[in-house]
Amino acid sequence: MTNHSVGTREEWLAARIELLAEEKELTRRSDELARTRQALPWVAVDEDYGFETEEGTKTLVDLFDGRSQLLVYHFMFGPTVEGWPDAGCPGCSYTADSLDGAVVHLPPRGVTFVAVSRGPLENLQAYRRRMGWEFPWVSAGAESDFNLDFSVFTEEERKAGTGFNFGTPKHAAEIDLRRDELHGLSAFALEDGVVYHTYSCYDRGTDVLNATWQLLDRTPLGRGEDPEGWPRRHDDYE
Repeated sequence: MTNHSVGTREEWLAARIELLAEEKELTRRSDELARTRQALPWVAVDEDYGFETEEGTKTLVDLFDGRSQLLVYHFMFGPTVEGWPDAGCPGCSYTADSLDGAVVHLPPRGVTFVAVSRGPLENLQAYRRRMGWEFPWVSAGAESDFNLDFSVFTEEERKAGTGFNFGTPKHAAEIDLRRDELHGLSAFALEDGVVYHTYSCYDRGTDVLNATWQLLDRTPLGRGEDPEGWPRRHDDYE
C-alpha cells in the first residue's frame, strides 16, 4: 500500500461528508449530460448494411428485433487481426463481461443490444461459447464499412480512414480506421421504417460501461497503473 494519511473516525466522517457533496453534484451533472445526449439530432441511415447472424443475413432494421431502439457494441474482432485470429480483443472482452449481465434487462425497455464485428460469424460464435456470453453477436463482414461509418463523421475523414473519436488529436497520426479495429458504442432509433443514428462514443467514453473500472475507482488504491498482463480474458487468469 502507498503512504496515506491516517485519522480518527470523526475526521474520516467529516471528509466523507464533504466528498458526498461533490459526488451528488457529479450525479446531477451526469443526469444533465444524459438529457443533452438524448437531445442530439437524429441522422437517417441511408446505407444498406448486411449482417451475418445465426438466423441468416439480416439488415440493420432486422437487428432491432421488433423494438424501437438499438445499441451496438463495436467489438474488436477483425477477420485477420494479428495476435487474436481466433479470439476477440482482450480489452473488448473485459468490457463484454460487464455488458453480458446488464443487457438482459434492456428488452423490457424497448432496447435491443447486439455486438458487431468484422470477423467471420463462426469465429464469433466459437469465442462467445468460450467466454460464456449470452448477448447476440453478428458479423458485418470483412469488407463492410459499418464500423468505419460510425467511427468517422465526415466524408473526407472516411476516405482517409482518420477521425477516430471525433478527430481527437491524440489519435490523428496513429490510427487508420480502414486498417485498425477499434471499439465503441452506437445507438440507433427506428421510427416509421427509417433507421436513425442517434449517438456514438469511443475510447474513455465507453469507460462507464465497465463495472470493473467503477469498482476499482472505489478501492483504496483506485485504478493505479495496470499490472503487466492485465486485464486478460477471464479464462486466462491463473
